[in-house]
Order: sequence, then structure tokens, then C-alpha cells
Amino acid sequence: MNLEQARKLRDAVRHRSHRHQGLVCQHDSAKTRLLHFDSLLAAQTEQVRQLLDGIDGLTVTCVAQNCLQVSYNLTEYTLAGLEKALTSQGFRFQQSWYRSLERALIHFWEETQLRNMRVPQRLIKKSNEVYVKAWEQHPHGDHDDTPRELREER
Repeated sequence: MNLEQARKLRDAVRHRSHRHQGLVCQHDSAKTRLLHFDSLLAAQTEQVRQLLDGIDGLTVTCVAQNCLQVSYNLTEYTLAGLEKALTSQGFRFQQSWYRSLERALIHFWEETQLRNMRVPQRLIKKSNEVYVKAWEQHPHGDHDDTPRELREER
């Protein structure tokens, strides 16, 4: 793989859309995932390791002959983005039903976490004011409809 292909992969993997949306930081945004490649193409695992090793924010280690461990921050990368970029370069992942289900669940979890990170945080100090105003407007048993003059005469 030449330098131009590596640059294209790096740009395809990075999530520019996530950077400028004011993501709320979460303690579990650091992810470690396993990439299982097709066992018939064992040589591609080393090529992917060398390719991903040069990208900022990714830590790649070889776990097995056809498996890589990738660590990244969810605010910059997702597993779906990594897989999309690698498949566009011609690399093939394991397609067993178990691996496909595992990847689909991880894609769902990461997308959900990103969606939750985009939601602005509540202002804790002012949250009770909303409930106080709603309580004042809501008819409840603590409200006495008797005019003030009649209540004071008793």
C-alpha cells in the first residue's frame, strides 16, 4: 500500500462529523475492539496492522494470525468507520454469523453512545424550577378555592 492510499484510509476512518458537535465527555469513550479478518487471507492482517499503526489516536496490536486489537476514542473513530475504510481498501473480515452479529451490536452501541454524547447536559441547578412551575400550574389537593376573606374570618 502506498502513501496516498494510507492518507485516504486515514481520512476515511476519522469522524469529522463528531468533532464539532459539542460532544459531552463520558468516562467510557475509550474503546478496545477486536478485528477478525478472513482466515484465508492471513497476510492481510499484517498489512492492516502496519497501515493502522501510523494513524494518530489508534493503537493496534496483533492478537492472533487473523486478529488485531484496536484501541481508540469514540469521539474520533468508530468500529463501523474503521470497517468501512478497510473494506474499501480491499480487506475482508470474517463473515460468520457470530462475528456479523457481534459487529452489528458494537455498531449499534457505539452509535447510541455517540447520539447520547450529542445531547446537551441538563443544568442541574435550574432543573427544579421547571418542576416548581409545573406544580403551580397543576391543580392539586393543596389548593383551597375558598376566597381569602372567608378563610380569615373563621
